[in-house]
Amino acid sequence: MTATFETALAARVDEMVDACTRCGKCVEVCPVTGPGGVNAEPIAVISGVLDILRTGDGPEASRKWANACVLTGECIKACDYGVNPRFLLGMARVTMARHNDAPADQRRQGVEGFRKMARDVTHISRLQLDDEVLARLGQRADSRPEPDTPPDFVFYTGCNVLKTPHIALLALDIMDTLGVTYQVLGGPSHCCGVVQMRTGDIATSGRFAESTMDKLARSKSGQVVSWCPSCHTQFTETTLPTIEKTRGAKPFEMTPFMLFLRKNLDRLRPFLQKRVEMRLALHRHPGIKGVVEAAEDILRAVPGVELIDLKQPAVGMMSNYFRALPAYRRELQKNELDAAEQARVDALVAVYHADHRELCAHERDHPFRIMNMLEIVGDSMGIHHDDHFKRLKMLQDVDAIAADCQDLVTQHGLDPATTRQAIQAMLEEQPLPLRGNARPQPNPQSAEPRGIE
Repeated sequence: MTATFETALAARVDEMVDACTRCGKCVEVCPVTGPGGVNAEPIAVISGVLDILRTGDGPEASRKWANACVLTGECIKACDYGVNPRFLLGMARVTMARHNDAPADQRRQGVEGFRKMARDVTHISRLQLDDEVLARLGQRADSRPEPDTPPDFVFYTGCNVLKTPHIALLALDIMDTLGVTYQVLGGPSHCCGVVQMRTGDIATSGRFAESTMDKLARSKSGQVVSWCPSCHTQFTETTLPTIEKTRGAKPFEMTPFMLFLRKNLDRLRPFLQKRVEMRLALHRHPGIKGVVEAAEDILRAVPGVELIDLKQPAVGMMSNYFRALPAYRRELQKNELDAAEQARVDALVAVYHADHRELCAHERDHPFRIMNMLEIVGDSMGIHHDDHFKRLKMLQDVDAIAADCQDLVTQHGLDPATTRQAIQAMLEEQPLPLRGNARPQPNPQSAEPRGIE
């Protein structure tokens, strides 16, 4: 009998639980046990996580550790036995959700989370882009014909980078310059299933993931280049190894865009012709192995760039994964902004889209720019796309943003009330309040599921 996605995932969890020696090293190296209030011996904490995975419940310290995980990945490096503690913590959160909520509630929460994500991605992207550019990003049904010949690889954007489309467009321009062929897939119609997984609805998550996975497996190289670290982790740590159990093989390998770009750095260098005289500080998250180092190497290859180390902690997958630790997130962001100001940098530069969304409006209040690193690369190559998201967010007013984008609202036939909800959600994504400006009050009905990128 062929295993289902759900049974294969459970088998993977069981195998990893059996392999765990409960040494506690993963707990010892975790950077968020303190901020997460995990006050217990490391051996007891990891033993409790295994209890959660078996029964759905466990000691308070273990539940706190699972919920506080921001996917930094130090635990993976610390394990000598081939266990992925980050994966187990994610499965512990799923197990607790399944233990606490009935299947109907899991499905409902998954549907609500997905619909909100799709609403925000659809509307915020369309407040910035016309149909032609949306088509280039694969966001029109008539823009995704099957290529005559398989491309070198599939470029998987994920969903939420489409809120900051200048980042994705710069990535496409860079790949065009390098002369590689690709097919762009992403957006809500190519969901990785992470939203449904978090609510405990594993069956629906598996269906979403397998559907997207089969579409991604279309390159002649068997390679997918990913942008979003959340989608990348969902596929490489959850979906692909599970599918390998059900099908006997993985349909493709997945590489983060930064690692792809560094691998092709020698091909890129001749196009980095314009000097970019800037002192830059990199906003760092080490959740995907090698990405921070790759980003640093790429920035150092840009003539004129001086990379400044602010000596700030590098924690987590992206800023938005700190939702369970709001005070710690505000502390990290404030300290970094203060350090950047003291260091007199010209720009604080992020890799990922979620970090850019949370940080960009602070440009209004500081003597430096908030940018994505591909903007720096693009400047040296003579490539530019306006950061409309930052411009709109710095307006800090729903009415002003809606009025600014009225032509695109009309062009795309967007519902004004739903558009305003998406704009309000954009403004609420401001963990550290702007200086001298009250943070927009959150709508309790629009709380975003934990960790959505």
